[in-house]
Amino acid sequence: MRKIINYQPQPMTRVLMGALPLIAVIFFYLVASDARLAANSYDKLLPGFDAMWAAIDRMAFTPSPRTGEYLFWTDSAASLLRLLVGVGLSAFLALVFGLFCGALPVVRSVLSPLITLIALIPPLAILPVLFITFGLGEVSKVVLIVIGITPFIVRDLQLQVQAIPHEQMVKAQTLGGHSAQILWRVVLPQLLPRLIDAVRLSLCSAWLFLIAAEAIAATEGLGYRIFLMRRYMAMDVILPYVAWITLLAFTLDLLLRVINRRCFPWYYAK
Repeated sequence: MRKIINYQPQPMTRVLMGALPLIAVIFFYLVASDARLAANSYDKLLPGFDAMWAAIDRMAFTPSPRTGEYLFWTDSAASLLRLLVGVGLSAFLALVFGLFCGALPVVRSVLSPLITLIALIPPLAILPVLFITFGLGEVSKVVLIVIGITPFIVRDLQLQVQAIPHEQMVKAQTLGGHSAQILWRVVLPQLLPRLIDAVRLSLCSAWLFLIAAEAIAATEGLGYRIFLMRRYMAMDVILPYVAWITLLAFTLDLLLRVINRRCFPWYYAK
């Protein structure tokens, strides 16, 4: 048993082991799809890969007869723009509030209770309020993402700042550093890699809020298209869209992880 807990798979072995569950899911889907289609060739619940590929070809590579747009790419661009703007604003606000709340007890005493209160509000519960306040356009969707993930990133960064050894602050002050220099030269560099990690962990929630907003009020977007196709039980469109969202989320997560490792190698050497 001691050998098992100390076993470290090689990189290629880890890739193969990680691929096994995905292969198993695809295999069981194919078996279940074949069984349902054999019983009813018009079954829509588990379409075959050929039907899904035909749907992808229709959505991604054939212009819409009504608008002339390639709907798949139009939806992807609209959702990604909303997501990146929302997450970017959240990261900036979280960095500012997390830095000052964590490093300055006076600011923490004033703002920390408010941030905690906002974090406890279910973001989807105030979605109608956002639509009434900001309209049904892009602003309300971006604001929902910001409200949904910013408080959690702020609290994470605040804890990270408070975990910095107090000796570092004392040494910086001994060397003549004032408050602004300590924040800029001591605290901020240690906060940036944690910010990227916190954003990575918040991406799933950001996608959730985005898709919910698009499902209620949008004319384009991945969430809008999924809920539109639900009316027609078009699983041959819905499943590829879900898989595409998963691939986009995985790519963004991987990109952030690579950026973090390249820019802050010392963070992973701890």
